[in-house]
This record gives sequence, C-alpha cells and structure tokens, in this order.
Amino acid sequence: MMNNNLDKDNLPKHIAIIMDGNGRWAAKKGLDRVLGHNIGVESVQEIVEETLNLNIPYLTLYAFSTDNWSRPKDEIGTLMKLLVKYLKSEFDKLIKNNIRLNTIGDLSALPKAVQNEVKRVSGKTKNNKKMVLTIALNYGAREEIEYVVKKIASEVKNNTISLENVDQSIINKHLYTRNLPDVDLLIRTSGEQRVSNFLLWQIAYAELYFTKVYWPDFGKKDLQKALLNYQNRERRFGKTSEQINV
Repeated sequence: MMNNNLDKDNLPKHIAIIMDGNGRWAAKKGLDRVLGHNIGVESVQEIVEETLNLNIPYLTLYAFSTDNWSRPKDEIGTLMKLLVKYLKSEFDKLIKNNIRLNTIGDLSALPKAVQNEVKRVSGKTKNNKKMVLTIALNYGAREEIEYVVKKIASEVKNNTISLENVDQSIINKHLYTRNLPDVDLLIRTSGEQRVSNFLLWQIAYAELYFTKVYWPDFGKKDLQKALLNYQNRERRFGKTSEQINV
C-alpha cells in the first residue's frame, strides 16, 4: 500500500542498496553471523516486493563484493548457498511479477552452482518488463572501471573506435550496467557512511541515504522513510536552485 505521504510522481527510477549489517545484527543478539545472513534474505524479499508495489523499475542490490573473499570461508560458503536457495525459491515470483533478474560483476570466480543458477534464472526472466532486479556479485567499481579502460583501449588499438570519439557515452556502453540508468538513490544500512567501491561511476549524481538500521531489520517502512527523505531534497545536477525552479 502506498504511503500517503509519498509523492508517487517523484519516486526514483533506480534505487541501489548496500545491504550492510547482517553480521553485526547477529552478534548483538548473541547469534551466529550466518543467521544474520539468513534473516537478511527476508529483508531482500520484502524490499523487492515493496519496490515493485511502488512501480520503481530498477533495484540494484550489493550482495557480494570483490573484497568479501577475505571473509571466513564458511561464511562465504553460506552466502553462496543462500544465493542459490534464494534464486530457486523466488523464481516463480520473479516470473509471476514480471521481474527480470540481472547481475553485474565477474561471475567467473563464483562457484559453478551459483553461475548455473544465475544463468538459468536470468535467461528465463530476460523478457520480463515491470522491474529489473540487479544483483551485484563479485562486484567492485574499481574493477569495473579497470575492465572498461582495458576494453576501450583494445578497441582504440584495433581501430574499432577512434580516441577522439571516446566520451561518457562510450564509457557507459562498456560498463556492466550498460542497460541500466544512473542511480537516483543510494541507500546504505547499518550506520556506515561510505560507498565501499559500489557503482562509483553510476552514483555521480545520486542522493545518498545512510541509516543506522541493520539490514535484517530494514523493511518497507524504512524504505518509505528513505524515499520521503529523497523527495525532500533538491536535485540540481550542477545547476542553481533558481535554474531548477524556473
């Protein structure tokens, strides 16, 4: 149900979320970190559902970064199993709700079971139109930019494109997110106030929203609170207030 205070004509087109705090949520309750990740999956389900209800067409979730490989092996294993379990359990909902699954990052380093399930669900949902759910897996923005630089350099060397034609449009076409619009609203849970190598190019003009709520406790009311905050900001994109309000 739409929050009465939300302006449905002023919602972001693309929300990105750094889902942080699963482990600390569990530790505060004297529980194993793994349980925090399990409960975190329930938050994913709720936020995907609410984003869909609000008719927001793009949602990107930071699930596993290139830096997360330094975590304990058993925790990494749990995260990978949870991902496969989530994709299998949510597949019918994705189909029913017309949601397309998209992924960004280097999938080649992930376990084969994860790669296979991602490819299966992505393929089966590729024609869905209502919402694009993007999951960042083994993703790092600096790694993405490095990939883009190498790709464009190779194309310039091979005369596929000329150096003079390399501009922001060309860069956008080589990003992992080439089929997605720029991020309008970036949310990070758990109280940390940094972007942690996430979508550095794509959040150039995004509104940043930080909340102390741990991800397992983050629900639709918290999302609506973030959206209300977003709607109370003036997005100028380098212009002055006078120019925006003409």
